[in-house]
Amino acid sequence: MPARSSQRIEGSASLPGLRFAECNRDGYATLMRDFKIIDETNDYLVVDKPPFLLTHPTKPSAQPTLWGELRKLLAFEIANSGQVSIINRLDRETSGLVLVAKTNAAAGRFGLLMQRGRLHKEYLAIVWGSPEWKEKMVDAPIDRQGKHRQSAIWLKQAIHPAGAAARTQFWVERRFVRSIGRDGPPEQFASSAPGSEPNGRCRTLPIMEFSLIRAVPLTGRTHQIRVHLSSLGHAIVGDKIYGPNERLYLEFIENGWTATLDRQLLLPRQALHSAKLAIDDDRGWTSALPVDLAEWCRGGCPQPQICS
Repeated sequence: MPARSSQRIEGSASLPGLRFAECNRDGYATLMRDFKIIDETNDYLVVDKPPFLLTHPTKPSAQPTLWGELRKLLAFEIANSGQVSIINRLDRETSGLVLVAKTNAAAGRFGLLMQRGRLHKEYLAIVWGSPEWKEKMVDAPIDRQGKHRQSAIWLKQAIHPAGAAARTQFWVERRFVRSIGRDGPPEQFASSAPGSEPNGRCRTLPIMEFSLIRAVPLTGRTHQIRVHLSSLGHAIVGDKIYGPNERLYLEFIENGWTATLDRQLLLPRQALHSAKLAIDDDRGWTSALPVDLAEWCRGGCPQPQICS
């Protein structure tokens, strides 16, 4: 069956360099609503989801969701005993590959593969800093933070011995540096920022280290990659909950995207992308970094002493 693309095309992501005044509540001039279907059979389809598109409804709302848009697109199949079952749900701000079952039998089969660890997932993330390691396994249980200590964010997760087992494998794909604006980085990430020029008359733009990380979750806990990277001291750029300060998330909920958030988070969304899905060695799909993250990486300079 030939692949289809969504019928909803409402623009594309703004590129780095947009003035803040041009951005809306989410920090992009136009929200990316369009999604691409990159593979489809009678049993399933694979979608490349843009950021800012909810995967599934969370509460009664007119806000578009991937699930709702797919139900429109697959109306004929649904009328003939089909369904839309999203197998790997992504956070609203996370982009990339989503596997969707179109039949009850396919949903059950994919669910069983997930339980048996036979559905393999890989993500790409842009993080603060340059890790001392090239490869790292994190084996640390995760639980909802509010169960164990006060938390202003109900859904925020944390590493805790009482939590569910969680394991993630990380590799450094690229290290680079870039200037981040005249106001400087968040305080806890400021160690790499240069100070005043020797003559004391001017100040260079702060230069920070960043890395592109490949992450393979071996379990499927809520916010697992984000929590584990933050625990290593390399939070994902743009992460409002696990980044510089969780209060930035509360500010965003209250006021939307602001100049303060722009300075502190650097990106209007968490720089996390679902880049690969595979079922054993049988079937697999890949998705390159979307334009917003690819352009942001290209804006940096490689670290010649680390990368060839």
